[in-house]
Amino acid sequence: MVTAAARQAARGFTLSTTSTMNRLLKLPRLATSAFSTTTKQMKNKVPDHQKLFQADNGLPVHIKGGTTDVLLYRLTMSITLAGTGYCLFWILCACQPKGK
Repeated sequence: MVTAAARQAARGFTLSTTSTMNRLLKLPRLATSAFSTTTKQMKNKVPDHQKLFQADNGLPVHIKGGTTDVLLYRLTMSITLAGTGYCLFWILCACQPKGK
């Protein structure tokens, strides 16, 4: 009587190859089931944010969000100004005549 392991060895497969192949064959089913699960319901925060940003308190929008928004605004403006200056520098360098 020939065992299953002997038959697989005769075909050039080992048990580890078969189990790996089985895992690969199950992969599409596992991938689709991971995305088809229901998601956790979250509270809608949009009305709260609308109240915060539409309040008439005389503050600009980039300050109403708090410290994080102020720092993010300043960082963005700093990077923008530095990039503009860098571009202008290289444009001026390109305009200069070449030295001999």
